[in-house]
Amino acid sequence: MAVTLGSDRLLASDRLDGQRVGLVCNPASVDSRLRHVADRVAAHPRARLAALFGPQHGFRSDVQDNMIETGHAHDEVRRVPVYSLYSETREPTARMLEGLDALVIDLQDVGVRIYTYIYTLANCLKAARKQGLKVIVCDRPNPIGGAQVEGMVLVPGFESFVGMYPIPMRHGMTIGEIATLFNVHFGIGADLEVIAMEGWRRDMYWDDTGLTWIISSPNIPTFDTTTVDPGAVLFEGTTVSEGRGTTRPFELLGAPFVVAERFAEAMNRRELPGVFFRPALFEPTFQKHAGKGCAGCQVHVLDRWSFRAVETGVALIEGFRAAAPDQFGWKQPPYEYEFDKMPIDCLAGSSELREQIDGGATATEIARSWQPQLAEFQKIREQYLIY
Repeated sequence: MAVTLGSDRLLASDRLDGQRVGLVCNPASVDSRLRHVADRVAAHPRARLAALFGPQHGFRSDVQDNMIETGHAHDEVRRVPVYSLYSETREPTARMLEGLDALVIDLQDVGVRIYTYIYTLANCLKAARKQGLKVIVCDRPNPIGGAQVEGMVLVPGFESFVGMYPIPMRHGMTIGEIATLFNVHFGIGADLEVIAMEGWRRDMYWDDTGLTWIISSPNIPTFDTTTVDPGAVLFEGTTVSEGRGTTRPFELLGAPFVVAERFAEAMNRRELPGVFFRPALFEPTFQKHAGKGCAGCQVHVLDRWSFRAVETGVALIEGFRAAAPDQFGWKQPPYEYEFDKMPIDCLAGSSELREQIDGGATATEIARSWQPQLAEFQKIREQYLIY
C-alpha cells in the first residue's frame, strides 16, 4: 500500500475551506494516482486556487540548466498567475502574497543540503511571517530515507542559495521536518503547519513507498540519481563533468583527460563499501565539455545501507585529481548567485574540503573530520523528527 502523502491528508480535511490559496509546487507535486496538487486544489469545492509559485527550473520544470532564471507567467488552464521564485526574486513579494489566506507548499525534496527547494521553502516562511500569512507544508518522503546522515556541515559565513543553514550534506529529514527545523531552531518564526504523511518510516527509500517517481528537477530524472547525488553533486564545483547533458546525470562522471578503464580500476581498488565503478565514456550535449568525449565511470550502488554517498563523492574527486593533476581544476565563480565564493566552497559549505583535497588528505581522513559537527547536528535533528 502506498504511503499517504501530506497533500492527500490536507485535501481530505477542512483546512482549506473558505481559503484563497497560494500553492508552491512543480510537476513532481502529484499524489499516488498521479493527480497534480494544483488540479486538486483548483477543483476543491470550498477553496479557491489564487496563485501558483514555482521553484528553481520553474513551475513546469521546463528550464533545463542551473542558474537560468524563469519568468513569471499566467496559467491559462487554471486562470491564475504563476510567480517564479527563481527570478529577480527568490522570496515571494508582498504583492505576490496579497489577498491570500494560506500558502501551501508541496515540493519533492531529494534529501541533500544543496537542493534549492528547501531554501525556496525557507524564503516562503520568511515572506509569510512578514505578511502574517499561514504556511502549510505537505510532507513527502525523503527518497534516500530518513535514517542515514552524512557529510560536512555548512560553516557560518559560507551561506548561499545552495546552503542557508548549518546542516550536513545528507540531512536525513523530510521536507516537513526540515521546515520545522528552519522555522523553530533557526528562528524564522512563521505561522507553520506541517501535514504529516501516514505509513512512511525512516528506513524507507523511495522504492519502498509504493509511489511513482516523477522527475523532481531536470537533472534528477530517476530515483537512482538521488542515491548518488549527495556526493556526486560536489562535481558541480570541479572541471569534471557531473553528467549533465546525459541521460544519467550524477551517475556518469568524467572528463576528456581521463582513461576510463584505468580510472575505474583505480577507484574499485579502494574497495569503498556498497559501490562499483564501471568504466564509461559519454558525450555531454550541454554544459561542461559539451560535444566532447568524456571518460570516467558510472557509479553503481550495490548496497544502499553500506554505501556512503558523500565520502564516495570525495573519493571520486580525489581520484580524478590523482589521474590528471595538471588538468583537474576547481570551477571558478559565479555559482548560484555567488560571485566571490568558489563554487566548491558553496557546495561543501566551507573552504575546508577544497583545502583538504589540495593538501593531499584522503577521503577517509576527510570523512573523519566531519564527525564532531555531525554529532552536534544529530542532537538538534532529533528534536524535529516526526516519524
